[in-house]
Amino acid sequence: MSRATILIADDERLIRWSLAERLSAEGYATVEAESGRQTLARFGDAVDLVLLDYRLGDTDGLHVLEALRRRDPDVLVIVLTAYSDVETAVAVMKQGAYHYVTKPFNLDEIALLVGKALETTRLRRELRAIRASQREPYSLDRIIGDSPVAARVKKLLGKIAASPASTVLLTGESGTGKDLAAKVIHYTSARAARPFMNITCSALTETLLESQLFGHERGAFTDAKQQKRGLLESADGGTVFLDEIGEMALPLQSKLLRFLEEKTFKRVGGAADIGVDVRVIAATNQDLERKARDGTFREDLFYRLDVLPVKLPPLRDRADDIPVLVRFFVDGFNREFRKRVEDVDPGAIEALQRHTWPGNVRELRNVVERAVLLSEGNRLTERDFPMLRPRDGMPTGVTLPPAGTNLEAIERDLVVQALERTGWNQTRAATLLGLNRDQIRYRIEKFALTK
Repeated sequence: MSRATILIADDERLIRWSLAERLSAEGYATVEAESGRQTLARFGDAVDLVLLDYRLGDTDGLHVLEALRRRDPDVLVIVLTAYSDVETAVAVMKQGAYHYVTKPFNLDEIALLVGKALETTRLRRELRAIRASQREPYSLDRIIGDSPVAARVKKLLGKIAASPASTVLLTGESGTGKDLAAKVIHYTSARAARPFMNITCSALTETLLESQLFGHERGAFTDAKQQKRGLLESADGGTVFLDEIGEMALPLQSKLLRFLEEKTFKRVGGAADIGVDVRVIAATNQDLERKARDGTFREDLFYRLDVLPVKLPPLRDRADDIPVLVRFFVDGFNREFRKRVEDVDPGAIEALQRHTWPGNVRELRNVVERAVLLSEGNRLTERDFPMLRPRDGMPTGVTLPPAGTNLEAIERDLVVQALERTGWNQTRAATLLGLNRDQIRYRIEKFALTK
């Protein structure tokens, strides 16, 4: 591991020398500067920490501190000052100094403070690297596809990411990539360095969801043994992603609306207003406008969320993207499973493009994953995608209905029969029809079926 480098900026040669000697003995590398101009010239990526005199010969140390932080907002600076008054301390800390030390100082205390500051620098750099690695997979290029539909979505997401908009509504069927779109918006925006917090509204009870969103005070309810910050508070400066917003209970919807309007909220059991700056991205596969009309979703919240709507298209509406999506998934699963699938038969691609994909991109991904995992050669054919062929033991053809029969009516009738036979158990009904839960839910919503 390379030695940490400390820039010592002071116009007194004896102070620079004494600090350099002591810090060198601690194992650090040092660089010296005697003026503000020299400090800025010698500051670079290799510098891990700056010891900065409050009064340099050619300029005010505060001006140098401001310039250093413009170059690197994360740089840690310890200010050395002969002024011990409160006004100086406040000015130094407001400008972003890590700490300040009054002269004459104790070299042992300086060494201890430098060690703590360098540990903070190391942790900040690790955090920056982690955030950069998180951000990289979520560029606009992660929206795979070159079709006109995909191009429009990418363009819209890019515009929204660059905007200061505080609310976004993502709609679309299950499996169309709403969670990916939310991350793309966050990680390509000015908020990328701040937290991305997400929660699925249907996964928690109303009480627990409220606590997760807004936090709670100690004693707010039976198990609240200590104060807890919620997602909105933790994501200050960043983004909160509310998936399946259509499942949120009406009383909680009103509290969310208040936050969106006023940018403040109260913790559960709290009295103080807490203000935060977050972008809220909501997502749903339901028709919120219809739910607003029938009273199961607040109309005012719908219109507040619907300022910047993005409808993610179903895969069947962009079948031209299926070849590049398949290639993308094959490459990923090759790496994950250490396989060497090099090609997909054109006949298989055509069959995949003819499929209706009720589970959308998520379903396609799962199908390709199975095909790559079970493949025995380096080329996938139609045989590697059993969902494209009749099941073993099933007839290869069916009798056509009378002319003029609506196919959607037949599909609806089959879904109704399966639901009635299973007492409206969606999982069992899906099994009867050879579907998964997302696919049966899609059809229930499509035909507006109710028990």
